[in-house]
Amino acid sequence: MPVTTRSSQPPTPQDPETLPAETTSAEIPSERTPAAPGEPDAVGNPTEVGESADPTEAPEPDKPTESTEPGDPAEPAEDAEDREAAEDREAGKPAELVGPGKRTEATEDTENTEDTENTENTEAGEYAEVVEPRGIRARVSYWRGWRGRHPRAARVVWWAATVASLLLVFGALSMPNRLFALHLSRFVRLPGEAIIGAAALLALPRRPRVALAALAGAALGALTILNVLDMQFVEYLGRPFDLVLDWILLDDAQSYVADSMGGTVALAATIGLIILVVLIMAVMALATVRLSGLLVRDTRRATRGTLIAGTVWITCSVLGVQFAGLPVASDQVVNSLTSEARRVRATLQDEATFGKVARSDTFGATPAAQLVPDLRGKDVIFAFIESYGRSAVEDPGMAPGVDETLSTSTAALTKAGFSAKSGWLTSATYGGSSWLGHSTTLSGLWVDTQQRYRTVMASDHLSLTKVFQKTGAWDTVGIMPGVQKGWPEQKFYGLDKVYNAFQMGYQGPKFSWSTMPDQYALEAFQRLEHGRTDRDKPLMSEIILTSSHQPWAPIPKMVGWDELGDGSVFEDIQADGEKASDVIADSDKSKKEYGRSIQYSVTALTQWLERYGTDDTVLVFLGDHQPISRVSGNNASRDVPVSIVAKDPKVLDKIAAWNWTDGLKPAHDAPVWKMSSFRDRFLKAYGSTPHPTTG
Repeated sequence: MPVTTRSSQPPTPQDPETLPAETTSAEIPSERTPAAPGEPDAVGNPTEVGESADPTEAPEPDKPTESTEPGDPAEPAEDAEDREAAEDREAGKPAELVGPGKRTEATEDTENTEDTENTENTEAGEYAEVVEPRGIRARVSYWRGWRGRHPRAARVVWWAATVASLLLVFGALSMPNRLFALHLSRFVRLPGEAIIGAAALLALPRRPRVALAALAGAALGALTILNVLDMQFVEYLGRPFDLVLDWILLDDAQSYVADSMGGTVALAATIGLIILVVLIMAVMALATVRLSGLLVRDTRRATRGTLIAGTVWITCSVLGVQFAGLPVASDQVVNSLTSEARRVRATLQDEATFGKVARSDTFGATPAAQLVPDLRGKDVIFAFIESYGRSAVEDPGMAPGVDETLSTSTAALTKAGFSAKSGWLTSATYGGSSWLGHSTTLSGLWVDTQQRYRTVMASDHLSLTKVFQKTGAWDTVGIMPGVQKGWPEQKFYGLDKVYNAFQMGYQGPKFSWSTMPDQYALEAFQRLEHGRTDRDKPLMSEIILTSSHQPWAPIPKMVGWDELGDGSVFEDIQADGEKASDVIADSDKSKKEYGRSIQYSVTALTQWLERYGTDDTVLVFLGDHQPISRVSGNNASRDVPVSIVAKDPKVLDKIAAWNWTDGLKPAHDAPVWKMSSFRDRFLKAYGSTPHPTTG
């Protein structure tokens, strides 16, 4: 590379009289002039002959040698105007711009002053103002060099990123998959997976090490997401997330948010969730890559530390050392992955096993004439009350209001000539997935997963409601205010006609997820089907009441049955009710409003029966599952109340052997059955003869 040399003779110092008037004696022109040999420079240091006044100024490469000796050749391509401009600069005059990059005499003196100040600051050891470069590459290079320009800020950022990476990685390695287990003591443990990972990274060259660290970080991010899903599924459904079956439920969750809080909120939540998932995996990958880089900065110390940590982990594991009741030697990740693998294997095995069970049916081959002969001529109604669980009847925070409603309703029904018996059923689901509770009750099969539900719906298994259709002695109808799209399950349930949310003439407001108040749905049932006088057969009905569906805000109120009209009467009630966003995240409010919603649904159903029930009406109503654990508690059972109400004493005499409690409130020690056993017990109690099919 060519080196530029300088002449040993410095240029003649400028005459102070040629400086601009504004320049003070302390200012130095922007074009720095080397001091004469032996004279002090701008900061008072003497200069030697042939030495530049600024020793830090590097010569520019590939530039002709500078010289002030007379007779030296002019610079190449230097015209007269350029030379004059150079002479003007040496004389301290403002330069002239005669083209791109050249100064004009019109340039204001303040530019010289600013240049002089910048030069003075530089000579005094201060940074001069840095001008951002232009162009994409130049800008990237400029910003990448920010650490050199801001060393103190760079150190702060380095430490913050390192500490954050440590917290993220060790937090993910120790994170439980249950909300109630989220305690600080969980994170004061020694993860064995971190020790194994450090040993593997130290043994690899750079590229494989970075790739493995990034892959491990992304896997930790995915495990974190899975742990959060487990927490939420346990909170809402009482079971962990199923990697094989439960992805479809995320779409149901999005629909629930849209119905409860609006489509805009649901869309924003969906987009935010996707972004959050991507960020978690990306940030976790960056964190592990950063920590892997720290390990190899001093491999001897890192190797020694890894060996010590491994020895401590093994010792604590063998001796069973604990802190706050938890083992110090943690293997949380291994346990989580093992549990997930077992659940996946069990799910895959269950598909084939349950298919055989669904093809077997105790009453599959029973002739029509031998099905429910003791209910012929009766109008039979199977009604499900959303989230009506044992907690509503026995939890001290909710029971007083619900129990009072049950007692009042029992008295009112007795006065109207009805009698009731009640017991408990253990639901196949918890907190949600109501269709699993419906299908378990009516199919006589334990339907606790979405896979089992699909298997049952596609089978020829005889549902309790289809029994009535098979006899040919009943018209069958479904009242489904929660159905807002196609419902192919109609065939499995044996319903001749189904009324969905849009077919009952409702013109009032929605109550969060519920499309209409239960009172209106029951009145529509009376108007459209139960109250018809042109019917030549009795009616079997399946009714799903939805006003007690979470988030339990706003809740409708009872109005006069003659005032219902098209539902517009509920406008003011809905507007004055609680907001879903205020209730959904507050446990105390959720409990209170949940209890009120159950009171409303039970009141609407029993008042309808008082008003429209006949001597031939038989009502079977029950809950489909317990409310979520935020309301029912972490240790709540899966039991739900079930009641049978009728005027004809013979109907209740048929179930006397069940030992159920008289009235609508089951006693604490009343019989508890699995929900899947109800179909067969009901069919046998009312005279059905078993004729099994084996598939």
